[in-house]
Amino acid sequence: MKALQIRAGPRARRWLLEHGLRAQDVRVIPGAAGGPKGLVLNPLDRFLFGHWLSQAPQVVHLAGASIGAWRLACACLPDAHVDAALAQLAEDYVMQRYEHEPGRPPTPAVVSAAFGSKLQERLGTRAVEVLSHPSRRLHVFTSHGRHVLGREGRWRTPLGYAGAFAANMVARRALGSWLERVVFSDPRDALPFSLDDFRSRLVGLEPGNLVPAILASCSIPFWLRAVHDIPGAPAGAYWDGGIIDYHLHLPYAGMAEGLVLYPHFQPTVVPGWLDKPWRARHRATPSLDNLVLLSPSPAWVATLPGAKLPDRGDFKAWGDDHAGRQRVWRRALAESARLAEEFAQCVHAGGPVQALPL
Repeated sequence: MKALQIRAGPRARRWLLEHGLRAQDVRVIPGAAGGPKGLVLNPLDRFLFGHWLSQAPQVVHLAGASIGAWRLACACLPDAHVDAALAQLAEDYVMQRYEHEPGRPPTPAVVSAAFGSKLQERLGTRAVEVLSHPSRRLHVFTSHGRHVLGREGRWRTPLGYAGAFAANMVARRALGSWLERVVFSDPRDALPFSLDDFRSRLVGLEPGNLVPAILASCSIPFWLRAVHDIPGAPAGAYWDGGIIDYHLHLPYAGMAEGLVLYPHFQPTVVPGWLDKPWRARHRATPSLDNLVLLSPSPAWVATLPGAKLPDRGDFKAWGDDHAGRQRVWRRALAESARLAEEFAQCVHAGGPVQALPL
């Protein structure tokens, strides 16, 4: 049984057959939202960013939403520190716990305060380093509220998200009436593809807004508080980037050259979090023509505790048994070393790579 599957769009499949999978061909790496599911990518991230990709000198754009933004920010630290930073991220994620009243979940204010404090501790003092990597450019995707969602409020937020859900049900672009994509982007180099698929704005990413932008990108509505009035950005409330860009199904095919290499926890690229119920929107599109997707095989996932990836539901399932949840998450994390091992074998072998279709 193989743990890792490689899938690719038509153009990328032809490239892999002719050239194989080479670090110098990678131009973009997306990082999906998905919370604890991203834990299984940690050993693969550590090999990609700490070893393999460091061999290539070209600029690589790292586009992340939610936990993906945190992962990719760690990958932009100086090469000598990337492996340790990614290992620490996994440890922080496994160990997270929040004070709460008996029988009740933690409040959004408590979760936001604890999460924000951890981000500040890990990245706030190193923001200049993150934004100084010689070849990596970070782009943090957030969801900026419009109209009634322009500020967070007891009634405004549920009313606004009800409207957003209804609009998205009609058409993905209609969601833009309620939320807009704001990307906090390394100003040294622009993304190599357009963002004309959805209502979007770009804001310069700088040391003063790095942590607020990543916190906003991780702020799941009703689980965390919105982040308001981020420095350098339009005023208002900012929420999880995954609401609009759950798996960053973006117009990559417009790139002039190179491949998009996507370490992902599933074989489909769902556009937005609100698109999860709409299976027709999960299909591959021509936008993914040049994308290579690395994901765990279903057979390997079936060997994990509970025959599934870690997910946010585990917090409820395990309740206050933090040690139990941490134990199964650590086992999944340890088992996922196979993903990195198999990828390393593939790229070290060289030669053509036979990828499955997306």
